[in-house]
Amino acid sequence: MTHPRGSAANSAAMSAALSGAVDLSALKARAEASRSQPPAPPAGAAPAGGGAPPSDVIMDVTEATFQTDVVERSLNQLVLVDLWADWCGPCKQLSPVLERLATEAAGAWVLARVDVDANPRIAQLFGAQSIPTVVAIGGGQPVDAFSGALPEPEIRKWLNALLDALRDKLPGIRAAEEVRGPIEEPEDPRFTEAEEAFEQGDFAAAQAAYERILDAEPANELAKNALAQVKFTARAEAADPDARSKADADPSNLDAQLAAADLEIAEQDVEAAFTRLIDTVRRTAGDDRNRVREHLVALFDLFDPADERVMKARRNLASALF
Repeated sequence: MTHPRGSAANSAAMSAALSGAVDLSALKARAEASRSQPPAPPAGAAPAGGGAPPSDVIMDVTEATFQTDVVERSLNQLVLVDLWADWCGPCKQLSPVLERLATEAAGAWVLARVDVDANPRIAQLFGAQSIPTVVAIGGGQPVDAFSGALPEPEIRKWLNALLDALRDKLPGIRAAEEVRGPIEEPEDPRFTEAEEAFEQGDFAAAQAAYERILDAEPANELAKNALAQVKFTARAEAADPDARSKADADPSNLDAQLAAADLEIAEQDVEAAFTRLIDTVRRTAGDDRNRVREHLVALFDLFDPADERVMKARRNLASALF
């Protein structure tokens, strides 16, 4: 499990495992044995990992309480099982995010924290090969999962998709949302900084701000797309207004060809820009060809990959290269 949407094979395997967990004899035996053990810490005690104390929406789950706190509860509410350990660095990044989101959700879903060192059979139950691993349980079955400390925006997107899919199946989701009211997603101050710099025309500061986000979160698609837009806008605004006439007069002038293509994109003459650079690729070789190709691919990134103009241009570029 390497991304929010678990593979079909993983989902099926976890679903089968959880189906067996309801009657898993070893967990039942441990639950019975736990009755003779010292009582658990009081509800307000902090967990070993140093996270938020247990509450109505955040629970520390053991093998003894798994069936009640996770399986049975998931018949009414979405339950997120957070598999963590005290020695796991990424867990210490992810768990506080999940705890904050669970508190914000106010019962639309609940967080079940599982210390895998103290409860190894639960980790085995899900076939977790690394931690942190988060498994979403709804209706007594796993419905999705991810591994790793994902960025908060990606987790929010994943959760919203799950809630939308399960709202009509799990009555606790809608009931909690009606009491809580809509959630206003907080603005990410890192994006706010970048956007303000862009609006003020400080493209260097905007680029630096987006690059800092990507240094911390290399998979952040919002930052990737925004960075591409910033770089393009900076180039287009600095381009020679006469670049197009210079490029048409001298096809060998690469600087003019690239600047002319940027101006054409800025003026929404997209196909002309793509055609110009593909023709330039055909006329060039070596480093010059690579430079033009890279510039064209960067322009593709400004558009939806499914845009017909982009798909056509990619085909024509492949033909020009090979």
